[in-house]
Amino acid sequence: MTASDLNLIKMSTDHYWIKRDTVVDKIIFKGRTFYNKFEKVNATLSQAIINQHIKGEITVAHSLISKNDQVENIVIDYNGRDPERFYHKTQLLLREEGFINFTAYKTRTEGHLHVYIHKGHTTLQEAIQLGKMISMKLAAKQPKQWRMFPNADMPEEYNILTLPIDVYSKERGASWSKHM
Repeated sequence: MTASDLNLIKMSTDHYWIKRDTVVDKIIFKGRTFYNKFEKVNATLSQAIINQHIKGEITVAHSLISKNDQVENIVIDYNGRDPERFYHKTQLLLREEGFINFTAYKTRTEGHLHVYIHKGHTTLQEAIQLGKMISMKLAAKQPKQWRMFPNADMPEEYNILTLPIDVYSKERGASWSKHM
């Protein structure tokens, strides 16, 4: 995977999260207890750190929510058995809903996809609402084997995603629309 592939995500690089072997933090949020294994590092997410992650030496995650509660991407975190079928149905739904810029990435887990819907400067509440709408429409077509991010049911420390390992598929622009 190249640096330009990761630049499509438009992630905040002023900090990152690194996975530790032990629980770093205990978070109580909306009556639930979360045990966080990711530690926030207030340093620049450099290409060297990204390369260590891709090689499998460390596990690094990035925040989806910026300091001013803005979101650049709405993410579908798929963890099912049939990523090809899931991506095909998701791609059709996103096109139908007018989302023309999205990228699916592979993670270290086999069959696991992160579909980044590149929305641009969006408020956190709007991103959560769009995520719920997309999730409901996907759930009407197939069994639910995904989570949407950002998510209001989890604390901000859990609205992070590990960096992807490779590009699964990209969709840019409206070149497909002329065929409809």
